[in-house]
Amino acid sequence: MARRSTIHAMGFVFALLLLQPGNARAADPSGQQAEAPRSAPSPQAIFRRGESALKDGDLEKAEAAFRRVVALDPQSASAYTNLGVIAMRRQQWEQALRWLHKAEKLAPREPGIRLNIGLAYYRRGEYASAIQPFDSVLRDQPDSLQARYLLGLCNFFVERYADAVKILEPLWPQQSNDLNYLYVLGNAAHFSGRNDLDEKALTQLVSIGKDTAEFHLIMAKAYLNHGDEEAASALNELQRAESINPNLPFLHFNLGFYYLRAGDNGRAEAEFLKDAALEPDVPENYEQLGLLYSRIGKNQEAEHCYREALKRDPKLGGSQFGLAQIYLREGKYPPALAAADAAVKLAPNSEQAHFVRSQILLRMERREEAQAEIAIAKRQADAKLDQERKKRESDSLPNPELTRRPQ
Repeated sequence: MARRSTIHAMGFVFALLLLQPGNARAADPSGQQAEAPRSAPSPQAIFRRGESALKDGDLEKAEAAFRRVVALDPQSASAYTNLGVIAMRRQQWEQALRWLHKAEKLAPREPGIRLNIGLAYYRRGEYASAIQPFDSVLRDQPDSLQARYLLGLCNFFVERYADAVKILEPLWPQQSNDLNYLYVLGNAAHFSGRNDLDEKALTQLVSIGKDTAEFHLIMAKAYLNHGDEEAASALNELQRAESINPNLPFLHFNLGFYYLRAGDNGRAEAEFLKDAALEPDVPENYEQLGLLYSRIGKNQEAEHCYREALKRDPKLGGSQFGLAQIYLREGKYPPALAAADAAVKLAPNSEQAHFVRSQILLRMERREEAQAEIAIAKRQADAKLDQERKKRESDSLPNPELTRRPQ
């Protein structure tokens, strides 16, 4: 099943946009603002205090100030935006989106607000939802590197590879010396049948990558994405990267994924644990460990790892799905159904999630609901274009290094 102040994405740095009071506010029909009582600070003065606190990293003081601003001036889109920024820094994505959508209603022409909305969806892992706001910013600001790059990434993550190529290819003059850009562009080109661009990106990767650990990791990921026929090449590249820098972030995650795919559970476990020690905040290590333990019947260990993954990212549908499977095997039907419900909510188009939910409902003797779930699962399975696409979706290579939070 298919992932603060600053957003890092493969070599790019994307800052959350803090708005000044005059940058975005609703129009006052009178053309004038009501004067605040002389004995009280004006909304503008309070806003400046909040802005200063936010720049200093004092989120509580900043939030209190901006809340006072919107209480005094409910038309202040800038204050709502900065409340959204504060929520984003706290990784409170739903709250951030509530504030930002309020700001957007007040200032629909302000692209910075829409960019932040896209960033909030992006950080929640809701890449399909992020596409519209990023696309709207790019239409208003065709030269926006941030909007174009993030829009391309979102299309890549939802497997709209041809769209990803169309959006990302124009960045070649500026970004063709960036390994991660070339990795994404090359893979998007490969899966969309653009063999010329795939070869161009690969040639450039080899040209600029030299013999660095980062280059060998990127090459290994490209081979892993191409399937089992390139597995030996992937392992060679991963081992070469390890010989250069054994502590390279995500190296051991990808080694773990290689061994898990190859059925070598012992080595896979060791590699995921190594990466978790190096990158303790990365949820995908724990999700993959949960999958591994579940496969070999270590239900308690699997449950623990899935819980650890969900602590770090509550939007991981694969971990909810894994919990549902464990509880179903153990006959714990109420928690199994709760996990299956969460998995279906996070991945409504997953026939696997609907099928497991149907099996839980059957055990609970809720047969009508179970039959409805089976019908949904069958329709979704029938809608798959071919067996190769099914395989890619069920065993796709995760990309935590492309979607993770900066340290």
